[in-house]
Amino acid sequence: MKIMLDAGHGPNTIGKRTPDGKMKEFEFNEAVAQLVKNELTGFDLIVMNCHDRERDVPLKERTTLANKMRVDAFISLHANAYGTTWNNTSGIETFTYTKPSEQSVILATLIQNSLCSITGRWNRGVKKADFSVVRDTRMPAVLVECGFMTNKHEAILLQSTEYRMRCAKAISFAILCWIQQKR
Repeated sequence: MKIMLDAGHGPNTIGKRTPDGKMKEFEFNEAVAQLVKNELTGFDLIVMNCHDRERDVPLKERTTLANKMRVDAFISLHANAYGTTWNNTSGIETFTYTKPSEQSVILATLIQNSLCSITGRWNRGVKKADFSVVRDTRMPAVLVECGFMTNKHEAILLQSTEYRMRCAKAISFAILCWIQQKR
């Protein structure tokens, strides 16, 4: 089984950061992607990344790679934002395409429930959106928002090693549960 992880955006994406500039979104996304990859090591899985630490990989390049490699699942990792200033919007949400496959919905639900359970953050639910990484992939695909960079409390969590590890463990657990139910 092949899993592709996407640390959303890139190291140079403009505007994707906490309002105080202390954390770029990619820092969180890439750290969690690496932790998920480490967690899944030893489970007879091939885990690949479609992002690059050195450059912003275009979305089309990410989805083309996933389709070419015929991965079994595509998980795009993100930290959310509401506007560009501090506010009280908080919680975790997971997205599928607007016309999702049944397996995308199952994977999204498992990830959403696992993340909310292990982090204790507010459950904003599984939602549908026309994001290219879930639209242009030919396999079950989800986009996960692990908290809001524009919420002061969640921004502190997103910058902490402990919270990143919790997110990675939750996402890894959900992926393994999804694989198990498919067998």
